[in-house]
Amino acid sequence: MNWNDLRTILVLQPENPDADSVAAALALEEILGDAGKQVIIYSYVHIPDYLHYIQGTDRIVEEFPSEFDATIVVDTVTASLLEHTLTGGRLTAIQNRPTLVLDHHPADSDLPLPNAEYYHDSANAVSTGELVYRLALEHKWAINPMAATHIVESILADTLGLTTEPVGAKNVQVVAEALKLGASMSEIDVRRRSYMKKSAEIVAYKGVLLQRIEYLLGGKLAWLIIPWDEIQKYSPHYNPSMLALEELRNVQGVELSIALKTYPDGKITGKIRGNLPIASDLAGHFGGGGHPYAAGFKTMDWSLADIKPEIIQIVTKLLDSQQ
Repeated sequence: MNWNDLRTILVLQPENPDADSVAAALALEEILGDAGKQVIIYSYVHIPDYLHYIQGTDRIVEEFPSEFDATIVVDTVTASLLEHTLTGGRLTAIQNRPTLVLDHHPADSDLPLPNAEYYHDSANAVSTGELVYRLALEHKWAINPMAATHIVESILADTLGLTTEPVGAKNVQVVAEALKLGASMSEIDVRRRSYMKKSAEIVAYKGVLLQRIEYLLGGKLAWLIIPWDEIQKYSPHYNPSMLALEELRNVQGVELSIALKTYPDGKITGKIRGNLPIASDLAGHFGGGGHPYAAGFKTMDWSLADIKPEIIQIVTKLLDSQQ
């Protein structure tokens, strides 16, 4: 991509925005803005309230722009996570312009963007925000304190505070360099904790979800189903999956936890968390991807009745492979 010829750059959020995707996009906005570019961050879906601890989410727009010179896709190489964004006139507009894809997940791309460039990083990045940092270094772009803050936010979010297995010295070094550039982990945590506070209604709903947990395979697999009416009601305030997933994973004996969401059009999405490194393998079976311990998928090919026994069969094989 010839950056010198670009004035307005569109950054696309996946349709399951999380702290990594949001923070990475906002880091790009800061860095490219300082490099003289105009950056528009677009999300087909509303950014959930609990992610608003990341400063700048109010600038993420839900109206697709009519004018831009290039596109950057952050935090996904999976078409199903951009199924509404990459359709019709939006897809044509993107295909007719240069595109760069930034994603740290180890998965093959099925994006309908045949001319896209993929940023491949050799340092085993643990978040898309870390890729943004390394891209900035390569191009000698300045990283201001807010951009550094977003880079740290993304890394902390996707590594559960630098505690996941893939984290190594190089990743921690990126955080250290970002702190030198003006980021503050304590300030990030204060904001995050403030926005993580839940209303009494959300706490009561969490109790409903916890009572709905099903335990299978001798207690090694735990899942819950979240229907569309609950998605509509609670998602603007807090992602229902995230209310319960960590609780599922922390149940004694559970090796893999799954939250399945069902939609009126037949779509099913799954968020997966594991105590064994098999989450991405399960997600990949349904066309998704992610980390060994945290992954997800979106599919239109399975009914709820059919996907449940399939999950049990695949998880059984994956658990056997860990023996």
